[in-house]
Parts: sequence; structure tokens; C-alpha cells
Amino acid sequence: MCYVAGVEAFAALGDPTRRHIVELLARRGAMPAGEISAHFDSARPTISRHLKVLHDAGLVRVHSVAQQRRYALEPKTLAKLEAWLAKHRRFWSEALDRLGRYVEEDRP
Repeated sequence: MCYVAGVEAFAALGDPTRRHIVELLARRGAMPAGEISAHFDSARPTISRHLKVLHDAGLVRVHSVAQQRRYALEPKTLAKLEAWLAKHRRFWSEALDRLGRYVEEDRP
């Protein structure tokens, strides 16, 4: 995954419906589009568009079984996003720790 793909993945996760789809797939594993749609009040074409965005961002993969399209999370993309978050979490954690020490040392 290149940096741009990571941006696309984060942008895709910016939508609450798409986050809910990702959480649903994380809990239940691979599911057909119709079964995913059943968990939402939105029309099936709307959920299909959300699934396409998630697929284009590399967050889900599609596997056809007969005439059924089953969606599953793409673990490689999720692992890369997790690594990116860990790197930045570490940076900010260390920076805030340094700031805290500086503030504490500067107290009268």
C-alpha cells in the first residue's frame, strides 16, 4: 500500500456507515452484500456504493461464490494502517511526555 492508498483508506473510514460495515465484517467475517445491507436502513444500492468505496480503498476484498459476492476485510491494508497509527501515536506520546517534563521542570 502506498501513502495515497492509506489516505484513501482513512477517507473511506471517515464515513460512519462504512465504519459500521468494517466493524460488522470484523465481528462476523465474510458476508454477502445482501446480508450486509440487511443491517442498515439505507437502500441496497447505497450500501453497494459504500462497499465499492471500501473495496477501492483496499479495506475489503470481494470473493464470488456462484452468483454471490462475499465481502471480507483486507488484513494487509488494516495492518499497514495500524502500523502507521502506531508510529504516529509513539511520536505524539513522546512529544507530549517531553512537554510535560518541560512544564514540570519550569514550575517555581
